Amino acid sequence: MSDAGFATEWQFEVPGHPQLTIHDTQWDNGERDVVLQQPPLVPEMPAALANLHGRHRAGITEIAPGILRITAFLSLPQPDGRPKQKRALTTAQLAEGCGKQLLRELVARPDVSLDPSFDLAKPQDTEKFQHALRFQDEDRETPAIAYVLTRLMPTLRHTGWVANE
Repeated sequence: MSDAGFATEWQFEVPGHPQLTIHDTQWDNGERDVVLQQPPLVPEMPAALANLHGRHRAGITEIAPGILRITAFLSLPQPDGRPKQKRALTTAQLAEGCGKQLLRELVARPDVSLDPSFDLAKPQDTEKFQHALRFQDEDRETPAIAYVLTRLMPTLRHTGWVANE
């Protein structure tokens, strides 16, 4: 991957905790990804969260003219503090990891859909898939929200930074 690109910066705030910065980077070589940006000086935080900085990028790819997708893999904290990416999930596991209501709200956004598509009010818990979210090219918020739900939320819940849904 090229070292040069342009990043849109998103600030994620949890009351009472240091602000987290998310970069949605369009690289000069045409690739695009979203990642938790590591600041020059990492504020005090649990190791599971600190270890997520710069890891588990969410790639964004064009699947049709004007339609993009971002992977919906979960980053799950491990006992050693390092995150592990879980790629094959039932839809129920994905919904639980992201937060059922939060995932439903994301998929309810205009022109956003979950692949494969299932009823998120009653997500299936039988077959495992590699899920992805589809969205329009001009939608700048969905990739950052998807990253927060799939990569950050499991760790934020694990560390007690946010309550379980």
